[in-house]
Amino acid sequence: MRMPHPTPTSQPLPFESDRAPVPPPDLPLEPAMAMTPAAIAAFDALVHELHPDAARVDATRLQRLAAWLSAMPREQARTVVDQRLQRLQELRAMLADPDWDCDPPVRARLDKLLAYVDQGEDLIPDRIPLLGLLDDVLLIELAWPAFAEEAEDYRDFCAYREVRAPAGNGAELRAAWVRERLDEIALLQQRVRIHEHHYAPVFHAAESPFRVT
Repeated sequence: MRMPHPTPTSQPLPFESDRAPVPPPDLPLEPAMAMTPAAIAAFDALVHELHPDAARVDATRLQRLAAWLSAMPREQARTVVDQRLQRLQELRAMLADPDWDCDPPVRARLDKLLAYVDQGEDLIPDRIPLLGLLDDVLLIELAWPAFAEEAEDYRDFCAYREVRAPAGNGAELRAAWVRERLDEIALLQQRVRIHEHHYAPVFHAAESPFRVT
């Protein structure tokens, strides 16, 4: 059974679930979804290059997802797309931030993700309203576990940098951030140990040290 993976939003795309409607078998493909098997296979290969444990991409799943998105009210569908594109912008900011030393394997995968998203003529051409971004947001969704941990660390680092406003170069800022987080972990562990330690004997109910007269 596939274990749940981190997703870019709290509401995952219904790519593998039964929530997405099944298009009728005789429904003609929309021009936006007229994709060749070779193009779908290439997209699937990119997904699994970025995250080997991702779900497989095929024509049926893409059609189901397109039908699900198309059935939404326009504003709601736009929100689904925009939320994932916003996470992509956070990844771009992480790559461009001189204070953040992005892990090299993550950087290499991100470069490939961005190279795909920045194409206008990819699996589904971006010029097609709404559905033209479906492959982009699906790639972000399926590849997200490859970036989730670093993205979360970067988000926490940015919050630290904004609140503390420490001085120093990028390496010094990251070192100060790590020290503060380690200190917080040590303090938490100390509190747990204190709560688990009994400073006085534990009395059973029948051995109460108090006497009522």
